[in-house]
Amino acid sequence: MTGYYTRKLTAQRLKQVYDIAGPRVRRYLKAESYFVLDRIRSGDRVLDLGCGYGRVMSRWAEKAGGVVGIDTAVDSLLMGADILPDVTNASFAAMDAGMLGFKADTFDITACIQNGISVFKVDPAILLSEMIRVTRPGGQVLLSSYAAGFWTERLSWFRSQAKFGLIGKIDAAATGNGVIVCKDGFRATTAKPEDFTDLLARFQLNGRVVEVDGSSLFCEVDIASDTPATG
Repeated sequence: MTGYYTRKLTAQRLKQVYDIAGPRVRRYLKAESYFVLDRIRSGDRVLDLGCGYGRVMSRWAEKAGGVVGIDTAVDSLLMGADILPDVTNASFAAMDAGMLGFKADTFDITACIQNGISVFKVDPAILLSEMIRVTRPGGQVLLSSYAAGFWTERLSWFRSQAKFGLIGKIDAAATGNGVIVCKDGFRATTAKPEDFTDLLARFQLNGRVVEVDGSSLFCEVDIASDTPATG
């Protein structure tokens, strides 16, 4: 979790990214959050990778036994603690998703949503390995990226972010085919269905790749006692 989301696009600036989102993007964000929420059982312990300022944590905490959000942007974590003081079963920690400081089998649900597989700049195999390691047998690992059909809305949202100075000017020549590039070095890719299936095959996992709301692509893995943590 390096770059913009650690050094520049944090706290209030990160919140502004969501504040300027139009109705279709807001629907996408809600659909992602509820996809995870539907899989949380009462009392579950949930890990939110790349939580930012805790945008989805209060909703998940209403159902879970506890939600832990990690991020490398300390400013965002401090903001989250400030805006969720009454959510007593939610907590924040400064941590890298590629090197989680938790014991094995700590969580029931480990979620990495909103294209964290690209944003974190962590090898996807290392990311998935760590997610599996900290998830208990009987639990689930959930990763998401953008659906191909959501490209127009996604690009429009990022153009709005550029307009407000939250990210650099979009490099039109380098942007396309699921990749957004800005002239100041910002770059966001997309995990395609075959990327997820290849990752599952590398770990010999029988996961599912499903499209949600025409906007998200989720990779969903059920963790068994013999699920390999390395691929």
